[in-house]
Amino acid sequence: MFLKRVNGPRMVTLPDGSILTRADLPPEDTRRWVASRKAVVVKAVTAGLISADEACRRYGLSAEELESWCAAVARYGEQALKATAVQRFRQP
Repeated sequence: MFLKRVNGPRMVTLPDGSILTRADLPPEDTRRWVASRKAVVVKAVTAGLISADEACRRYGLSAEELESWCAAVARYGEQALKATAVQRFRQP
């Protein structure tokens, strides 16, 4: 079996006890961002599986976009990442 050399951990254990690996991340060519894919990226960044810079570079995101996802999850939970819930969680 061949393992590709990567910087950082190959897997992390999340606070709920589940394990997140690099194989669980969305593909690098992802263009359609649904809430579940955003949530996986946010979990990976907050758990230290990948850095914020690596996530931005890998997925073509701006730092502000990734930070807004992280802030929405931290404040309101993963439900705030849904496009239909933007108005409910947006600041007035």
